[in-house]
Amino acid sequence: MIRTFSLKSLAVAITSLSVASVANAAALDRSGQDITAFLQDGLYAEASYTYIDADVTGYDNAELRIKDEKGNSILDKYNQGNQISDIAESYDMARYGVKADVNDVISVGILYDEPFGAAAEYTGNNNFVSGNGDDLINTLSGGRLTSMVEAQGAIQQYLQGAEKLGAAAKDAATAAAVAQQSGDLAQAKALGDQAKALKAQAEGLVEKAKPIISANAIASGVAASTGEATKVEVRTENITGLVGVKLGDNFQVYGGPAIQRLRGDVALRGPAYLTSAGYDAHISPSEGYGWVAGAAFSKPEIALKAALTYRSEIDHENNIDEVMPSVGYLPENYQAAIAANAQKNGQGRIDITTPESFNFDFQTGINPTTLATAKVRYVPWSDFSLIPPVYNASSKVSYPEGLPLVSYDKDQWQVELGLAKRLTPALAVSGAIGWDSGAGNPVTSLGPIEGYYSVGAGAKFNIDKNWAISAGGKYLMFGDAKGMIPNKKVVSNFEDNDGYALGVKLSYQDK
Repeated sequence: MIRTFSLKSLAVAITSLSVASVANAAALDRSGQDITAFLQDGLYAEASYTYIDADVTGYDNAELRIKDEKGNSILDKYNQGNQISDIAESYDMARYGVKADVNDVISVGILYDEPFGAAAEYTGNNNFVSGNGDDLINTLSGGRLTSMVEAQGAIQQYLQGAEKLGAAAKDAATAAAVAQQSGDLAQAKALGDQAKALKAQAEGLVEKAKPIISANAIASGVAASTGEATKVEVRTENITGLVGVKLGDNFQVYGGPAIQRLRGDVALRGPAYLTSAGYDAHISPSEGYGWVAGAAFSKPEIALKAALTYRSEIDHENNIDEVMPSVGYLPENYQAAIAANAQKNGQGRIDITTPESFNFDFQTGINPTTLATAKVRYVPWSDFSLIPPVYNASSKVSYPEGLPLVSYDKDQWQVELGLAKRLTPALAVSGAIGWDSGAGNPVTSLGPIEGYYSVGAGAKFNIDKNWAISAGGKYLMFGDAKGMIPNKKVVSNFEDNDGYALGVKLSYQDK
């Protein structure tokens, strides 16, 4: 004989687990895009609020150069520099859901959440806060240059010298061609060799100018925003409509449209960002559309529910305002190349695609008062990139393929396991442990953590037969990570950081 569990009693426990289920996950992931409100029995509604506060501190990199004296790459070289105080901005988010049965077969629902976002700001005396341009020129040149004025003079001297040598090389090449036509092969060879030597000298002067040009542009961007700090804020809002159809007593399929609103602001400051220091971007709000599909299996006699949900990518086309102060300090031919590339890439517009995701939710009864739960989430963040047109065009001066402002090397996996226990008919408690893989290390300096381990607890109290209130908390231990800028230069190191999330939820259910 199969022992029947009280699903109604166990449901009291399970809903308390999702109050603060996700916070500071990999990349831009925030809410976890939970749809379990739609899987509740009967008429169901919930409103929840979560507050997240993290402590993310570290040190900048005292080694600002990207190449050593021999021209070898030192992008991954790290020497501990100045302390970076907590960069993680506290934030909150809301989630709402309503689900109703049209009849015994069809259900409908609507969900609201804030799936993706970022909130960080650097402060203090470090390479992410703008300072003195002359001091920076001195550091980047190894003491050979003492000021921006001296750097500009050196650039002019090298480029004018290269221009004169280039003109002389052209004249020698022309004379060599004349000698060749007149049959004086020895003279033609000598003039040809002279033209090659002059051209090589001109190219050598240009190569000597390049690091000073870069250093001057970096210092100029820093000096143009003295005292200002690096910061980022990205927020999204999602509304999902769902229709579910039961296939017999145990199976259900569901799906529907999703609309997403996205906006953001980014400010890059300090020498850590090299020629991008002083960069600003304001991404105006826009809406994008996607879809959701899933299937669920239930076995009420053992309180078992399992659901697999897929969410599609959502494409956005946003207006974007960008400012790149260092561009004005580059030679005219660099500025022309940047302007041409910016126009080609669509200046003033940016295409952003938020990623697809897979969520698996599972629960099963262990005994008449205890429930085991599991959540698994996968998001392919390695496919995501943020490519502002002016930023990308500016980077093509040194990187012909161009650079994204934000990208990730790895995909995210997230797992959470929990137990829920009904203590009385009105009170249930729960506990959960979790793991998030992160999205790579090193990772963008705008979000320098590599996943986390977590432990959480929650409780739910039935006010009456329909209304209940839940509360929960979670402690997060973040993985150590090095921060990098888009060219893969390591600019910071963050270790031994943590945070917490607190949540409260009010729910109504009528079976």
